[in-house]
Amino acid sequence: MNDFQQLSLAIKLDDRATFDNFYAPTGTPQHLAKMLLQDEGKQYAYVCGSSGTGLSHLMQAVCQQHSTRLSNGAAVYLPLKELCDYPADQVLEGLESSDLVCLDDLDQVAGREEWQAPLFNFFNRCSESGTRLLITAHTLPDYLEVLLDDLLSRLKSGISLQLMDYKDADLRRLLQHRASGLGLYLSDEVARFLLHRLPRNSHLLMAALEKLDAVSLREQRRLTLPFVKTVLDI
Repeated sequence: MNDFQQLSLAIKLDDRATFDNFYAPTGTPQHLAKMLLQDEGKQYAYVCGSSGTGLSHLMQAVCQQHSTRLSNGAAVYLPLKELCDYPADQVLEGLESSDLVCLDDLDQVAGREEWQAPLFNFFNRCSESGTRLLITAHTLPDYLEVLLDDLLSRLKSGISLQLMDYKDADLRRLLQHRASGLGLYLSDEVARFLLHRLPRNSHLLMAALEKLDAVSLREQRRLTLPFVKTVLDI
């Protein structure tokens, strides 16, 4: 077994990355993306946004939704930031036999010369086989510094959607939404305190919440302000 096959077997989906657990207020780009990606009739879609807007969560949620369907075809999630140093042909080989392929963080490889032809050829194989292809990146296709015009054309050939950064009120509700899913009550006071004292990044905020959950469960404590300050040392 080669190094890439070993790595691909080690890629696991986050069980918490589901559509039910994704905070997407009605009318926001996040809500539109959620609706778009749940529509299995859309064969190709491109979703972009800055770090912390939910891109990886959405890609993993699509794969987990697919796994609940009565289908023999596979759903493949590839975090390209972890795979960008492997040969492109090796990474993409045979994936068009899957029902669904999610390429996360395309910006990590889109400007690399050695990825141009393999990505273009992979698009064509997916189109021919009917494989559903979903892509995320941190910028729109025109700003990816793609070197191959035909590849850029493929990237722009379907629905594109750009997610906006969460505002403070959204981040507060996001924290409370995730806390509720963990069986915790997070007051407005504590949520605002976290937003004022921690970086406004959803990844870091969720990590802090998970730490609070673990300690709260172990010590059977509520998420009071003194408790949060002690656990997070802030």
